[in-house]
Amino acid sequence: MLKINVNVSTEYTVFIENGILKSAGKLISEALGTANLKLCLVTDTTVDKLYCTEDSTIMTSLKDAGFDLYKYVFPGGEKSKTIETVSAITDYLCEKHFTRNDALVAFGGGITGDITGFAASIYMRGIPFIQMPTTLLAASDSSVGGKTGVNNSYGKNLVGAFHQPEAVIFDPELLNTLSRELLLDGMAEIIKSGFIGDPSILRDALEQGAGVFEDKDSLASLVAKAVTVKRDIVREDEFEGGKRKLLNLGHTIAHGIESLSNFRISHGNAVAMGMGIVSRAAEKKGWSPHFENGVCPLTHKLLEEFEYPQNIDFTPAQLAEAALHDKKAHKDSVSIVYPYTPGDCRIKEVRNEDLEEFIASGLCI
Repeated sequence: MLKINVNVSTEYTVFIENGILKSAGKLISEALGTANLKLCLVTDTTVDKLYCTEDSTIMTSLKDAGFDLYKYVFPGGEKSKTIETVSAITDYLCEKHFTRNDALVAFGGGITGDITGFAASIYMRGIPFIQMPTTLLAASDSSVGGKTGVNNSYGKNLVGAFHQPEAVIFDPELLNTLSRELLLDGMAEIIKSGFIGDPSILRDALEQGAGVFEDKDSLASLVAKAVTVKRDIVREDEFEGGKRKLLNLGHTIAHGIESLSNFRISHGNAVAMGMGIVSRAAEKKGWSPHFENGVCPLTHKLLEEFEYPQNIDFTPAQLAEAALHDKKAHKDSVSIVYPYTPGDCRIKEVRNEDLEEFIASGLCI
């Protein structure tokens, strides 16, 4: 079993092991520290059908641990990531008489984790929750660090709160039911972590290529490395006052791409596109050192190896306008994270009036 300790305002452990679902009840009981709690497992319709029947491994494990178990299921997809879904969850908790001593379990992908964590942060001004990611993207990124929230009509994740989980429990065997597209979503976040703080991730990804999806042990190792990068940054800057902004590599433009496509383009593909744009633009502007096997060629190799699309149908003006609605935007500028060298990213403020030209310089024409 891989264990990663996260020491922030709340100390918790990330557990990664094949077959760990069987031990989930015991681990959750130990993390919460109280027996016979009411526990509500929150999941979406897809994960519910696959893994949450009454006699499933996860449900059996939680019941055997002595929890008074409830389940809330919402329709899957980005369109459910709204304040209305969170309100429905909190209404359900009221209906079932949940108290501050009870807890939630987010069992699903990043959307489930964000929604459940936000509901936990506001119900009775905060109750505990557990992250149990079922996707590569959630396991390697969104389940760790305490960011929760929902979208609104102006953009992604503009309504939310910081609320750390009590534990993160990831079983790589859950990836067996994921499509290649969903695995690629997660790999984009893993590659992002490599550029930010661990170049060995980039070497591993290049060496193994898409074949890594067939090797759950190698995937688990990559997830652990990505989580460690994020853990180290969040430990220094839990509430995104400075260094944590580095985790937004590719995301400012990616969120715009997602919104403009009405979420037809997935988060991972959008992040890959965003990383490509900022890498090319930073190279052209001389922000990144020029050397053989530098950032831009490495970015290109990785995006090509995993066949991420780089041709974007939206204009620089459209992308710039969407980026200005991102929560990283300030009054007069937008914070752009770019790779300086492999394993080292930097932040520059780009003036609002210069953003369109910056994006244009990084597009594949």
